[in-house]
Amino acid sequence: MEDLLIETLAAFSYPVRLQGSFLEDEPYPDSFFTFWNRDSYGGSYYDDDEKTTVYVYDVNFYSTDPVKVYETLRAAIAALKNAGFIISGDGYSIASDEATHDGRGVEAMFLKAA
Repeated sequence: MEDLLIETLAAFSYPVRLQGSFLEDEPYPDSFFTFWNRDSYGGSYYDDDEKTTVYVYDVNFYSTDPVKVYETLRAAIAALKNAGFIISGDGYSIASDEATHDGRGVEAMFLKAA
């Protein structure tokens, strides 16, 4: 599922990184996405067999431009929904390690037939 998530976000032409993967001395790009696979679990069972797997991701967008934070995440939500991800709401504010960057995140779920 990470391939679909990364491919969908990469279409925005911003870097897509695993959350927490920047090196200590690596500068942040002006704008970028991060993601984290927070959970995966069986979504439905029939005849003692798992029939679907639910993948849960945190998807975040950071930027030095506060307007871009909202606009880009909203566009990413639409693109992820179009790719089959389930997203509820309009996102939430997230902390940034850099005072120059604002961030906004969303929970994205994907149901995959086993």
